[in-house]
Amino acid sequence: MELDAFKVAVDAWLDEHEHELASDYEGGGTLDQQVAQLRKVMGMAYAAGFMRMGWPERAGGLGGSNLLRAYLGEVLTARDLVEAGFYSLPEVLAPTMIDYAPETLAAEMVPKLLSGEEIWCQGFSEPGTGSNLGSLACRATHTDAGWRINGQKVWTSLAQYAQRCVLLTRTGTLESAHRGITAMFIDMDSPGITVRPIETMHGAEEFCEVFYDDVVVPLDRVLGEVDGGWSIAMDLLPYERSTALWHRASYLHRRLEQLVSAAPAGTLDPTGVGEATQLLWAFRARSRATQRRLAAGETLGSETSIDKVLVATAEQAIFELVGEGLGPEVATGDDPVSARWRAEFLYSRAATIYGGSAEIQRNIIARRLLALGDDR
Repeated sequence: MELDAFKVAVDAWLDEHEHELASDYEGGGTLDQQVAQLRKVMGMAYAAGFMRMGWPERAGGLGGSNLLRAYLGEVLTARDLVEAGFYSLPEVLAPTMIDYAPETLAAEMVPKLLSGEEIWCQGFSEPGTGSNLGSLACRATHTDAGWRINGQKVWTSLAQYAQRCVLLTRTGTLESAHRGITAMFIDMDSPGITVRPIETMHGAEEFCEVFYDDVVVPLDRVLGEVDGGWSIAMDLLPYERSTALWHRASYLHRRLEQLVSAAPAGTLDPTGVGEATQLLWAFRARSRATQRRLAAGETLGSETSIDKVLVATAEQAIFELVGEGLGPEVATGDDPVSARWRAEFLYSRAATIYGGSAEIQRNIIARRLLALGDDR
């Protein structure tokens, strides 16, 4: 289906099923409510065929361009039907399964993710190493029974809800760094896995630390080649900064419009609003080009760090305006609407940290794109 026809079909379906798709809570809702809403919307969109479009047929999709997926996430977010970050997890994890898992495994598992039947998580960051994947210490040892995993991950989003995890482990020696990493697809109900949610300053337990104690993983759950996980991670990260960020921009655009509408006249500095708007549209222009490159079959790489810096800067600029425009009621109000604005402001402080810190992204831009300094 072409993009224009897809837009018409999706918009008509959303209008028809507006009441069924809407959440049953006011404001941002609890984490449990957000996840339940996500699964409901994904399930309905999958049954209607829209969640399958833009994904290859060999993995249960209906084919077509990634632009179809970009628009679906954009409009679901714009209508406040899903939380953008949670909805976009398949954009990060499904391509990895499709490209690197055995074909039969991908065909079995990807539809479960797209339909909302399952939640998946991503086990990359570790205590003491953060996003420095070359220093991973979580180890997988080859045994006759399978891979035996020991170690810890942290900042694993939605691990307490997840049925599966795309996990990076150390299979070579630590000295081999990037060459000694292997990606695996594991079942989160495996014996030896302990999940401990972490409450953040915005009051949610979105992130978790996950412990792996002698967890046995079948040998056929390796993604790609043994010791070849670094290249998989490098392929995955640009997806995290392409369509997923396009969806987030849709959320930011909606919230900026709502903020301007809700703020009493004269409380918002027009210069601040203008700067936030300019930053958001600068990102959208950049991200649109990224979507088009992906649709053309081009390989994404270090240049997506620009997208990440732009969207994080726009997010913080937008929510800096909340206190100015909505005042003390956001800081102290107990109603769901005020609580949501407050939580979003606090969460925006992390926008320049999660998914790769702004400092690291600027280093990548300087070294790999502008050839400034030693690229190591």
